[in-house]
Order: sequence, then C-alpha cells, then structure tokens
Amino acid sequence: MSERLLFVTGHLAKPRLEAVLAHMSPGFDYEIVDIGVKVAALMTEPILLNRLPRPLNATRAILPGRCRADLDRLAQAFSTPFQRGPDELKDLPAFFGKRGGPPDLSRHDLRIFAEIVDASSLSLDALSERAQSMRAAGADVIDLGCLPDTPFPALEAAVRRLKGEGLAVSVDSADLEELRRGAAAGADYLLSLTEQSFEIALESQARPVLIPATHGDLDSLERAYSAARSRGLDPILDPILDPIHFGFSDSLARYRELRASLPQAEMMMGTGNLTELTEADSVGVTAMLLGVCSELHIANVLTVQVSPHTRRTIQEHDAARRILFAARADDSLPKGYGRALLQVHDRSPLPNTPEEIAVAAAQVKDGNFRIEVAADGVHVFNKDGHWIAADAFSLFDKLGVERDGAHAFYLGAELQKAEIAYRLGKRYVQDEPLDWGCAVDRPQEDRTRLAEAGHTLRRRGG
Repeated sequence: MSERLLFVTGHLAKPRLEAVLAHMSPGFDYEIVDIGVKVAALMTEPILLNRLPRPLNATRAILPGRCRADLDRLAQAFSTPFQRGPDELKDLPAFFGKRGGPPDLSRHDLRIFAEIVDASSLSLDALSERAQSMRAAGADVIDLGCLPDTPFPALEAAVRRLKGEGLAVSVDSADLEELRRGAAAGADYLLSLTEQSFEIALESQARPVLIPATHGDLDSLERAYSAARSRGLDPILDPILDPIHFGFSDSLARYRELRASLPQAEMMMGTGNLTELTEADSVGVTAMLLGVCSELHIANVLTVQVSPHTRRTIQEHDAARRILFAARADDSLPKGYGRALLQVHDRSPLPNTPEEIAVAAAQVKDGNFRIEVAADGVHVFNKDGHWIAADAFSLFDKLGVERDGAHAFYLGAELQKAEIAYRLGKRYVQDEPLDWGCAVDRPQEDRTRLAEAGHTLRRRGG
C-alpha cells in the first residue's frame, strides 16, 4: 500500500504548496487541507484539533515547518503520525529526497581531540573552564599542550582535575618526562611517541599516539606500530599533516599509503596545520579534511584554536563529522544534510521568484509589512504597495513610518538583514536571525509554542 500524506497549510501558502507538489511528481498520494488561517505558521494546536477531520485519511500528516504545536499530542488525538516539514515550501523536494524527513545527524565515528596550547600558563580553574567549553562545543578529549622549555609544575593536578570532572585527557609533549608525569597522573592518551619512546605507555593505561621517528618516515611508524602491538598496546598512528607549500600534498599521500599498508590501524589527523596556517574560512578547510578522514576511516582528529579566524573550529569539526557520517552511510554525496557548514552562502537562498512574490503580495489586504528576498532584490509589501530595491536605505521614504519610531526601527533592522542576505546569497526569513550555520550558536527553540512578540510590538502594545 502506497503512503498517503496530508499536507496542512493556510490560505496564502496553498497555491505555492500545490505548485511545488505538482512539480515534484512524488511517489506518494497526497491531499492538501487549508486549515482556514491566512498564514500557515500561525495555525495553533487548538485550531488543528478543532478543524482537522476525524479520522484522517492519511498515513502521515505534514505541518508547516514554523507551525508551533505538540506533534505527539496531535498524533495521539488523530491516531496518525504528525511531522513538521521544512520552513520553506521550496525545500520540500530536498526534504523528501533523504528518506522522507530530516537527516539523522546524531551519529559519528570520529573522536575530536581539542588542544589547549597554553595549558601550562593557566590556573586550574581557568583550565577547567576552557575544557568544559570545549566539551560543550563537541570535543571528546581535552589535550593538554606542553610548551618547549616551559615548566608545567601543575601537570599532574591538571590531569586529575579534568579527569575528576569526567573528561578524557591527553598530554601532548616532546618532553618524555612530562609524558611520564601525565601518564602517571591518569592521562588517557599520550602524544606524540615514536618507536624509540612508545614504551612510556607501558607504564600506565594511556593509549599512545605514534608519529614517525623522523618526519615523513612511514617505515619507522609501521615498525613502532608492530612493536607497540606486540607489547599489548593499542596505538593510534599519525603520519602528520603538513601545511600548504610545506609538504601538504605529500603528507596527504602518506595517510593514503599508511591506510593501504595497515588497513586495520586506528589513525589520527592533526588538522590545525591547515586550519590555523591558511587564511581562509576554516569551515571549508575542515569539511575537505574530514572528507579525507571519512574516506580513509581516520577515527581521530587533533584540533587547535589559536587564530581568531578558527574560533569555531571544534563546532565545525563536530558538524562535519556528523554530516559526513550520514552521507557515507547513505552512500551519498555530502549534499542535502543540513546547512551547518554553509556559513556565508546558502545552497538555495531564494525560495520564491519575483513573480511568485508578486502573486502573494496582491493577496495581502492589511497594513502589516511582509519582507522577502528574490533574485531582483529585497521585496517589501502590504496592502498599500509593493516595493523592490537592492539597497535597504532607498526603501525608507516609501514605507510611511517617519512618525512611528518603533516601527521604523523594526523595518530598518529587518531590511538591512534582508539586504545582507541578498548580497551574500543567504536565505532570509522575516523575524528570524540569519542562519550562519555552525559559525554561531542558535538559541534553543520551543517548536510547540509561538514566539513572543518582538520588542517593537511589545512597545506598541501588540
């Protein structure tokens, strides 16, 4: 039996929904129900409970993405599963293209080590605060970086403090005595050992991360791996990623060669030599490097955040590992798995054409301003007119809000946001922040309740 879907919408959106579904030629039967409100996002749970027919002639009901209602209560009331669709109708094809719903980004198989490069200079309280923020950003292991010729008298206390807070800890040092101290204090991992020094890990429960004895010497790394395994250790291998113009291509080849030589070995890639040492937005660099990790089944990455332009590197690695895992599980390109890695530009920034916006504008019979963005610029319209411009400032004298400071402030903020979206090629949604992907934390949103009135509406009394 084929699936039958019930799409619930409002007056203004119904023609657009009909057109999108007709163009899709979906592999399911469907029915569209106009619930009797002008704006689909304003349908409430009581409205749905009162106006939807019983029983529903559907295997699944799809609500607008911005509808605030409790899906579990609706499903119980109608004995039918309810689901939110995408926020924009034009995203329906992509929504149904990945197994009929949002992608599952809860899974990954990559461990993120986050290095605190100045750990030796921080107090224990400051170290703890930094580590907890890293864990909240997605780090799995907190790496204590030990600086050359810099004493770290509190190393043992630092390891014990973080371990006591439930954190996994690694110690990263070129000083063998510091590695011994870290291991004795209970560190989970030791970075970076060689065939001459891996036996330090035998003195503790720490897992060794092995590197070549001399840079680029894979033979020494393979020897270290075999020797460590023969002594009962479970090492992680890092051939070392080099910066661009200083051996980058050759270092990538070493990862591929090592994987071919040792297909079962667990590996690590330190991504900081690219993210930190390339003045480019780090999210794209991270996506590419984690694509290599996904193909070669590299299960660990070491991240560093020193430069201000990499201040979201942990969040970027976390988003990338989830997207790439999902795409690999689907045997798919990493497209259509969310917008977390699209910070500056969006893949589908313009959900509606100028002609479609004009049709919608012609139906508006009230004075509330609607704002949308299309290929020809920023559109603002209400019952009194429909204006289009690329420059938000040029619209001010068209809107008649010179004597309404609160409304003018609101429109100015929204129109400037819309202009930014238009010029960058980002998705604009009125009354919502621009989506900067994982570059900015988004507040948790209660999808069962309507948003509170904005500042200008509260000031005007609604």
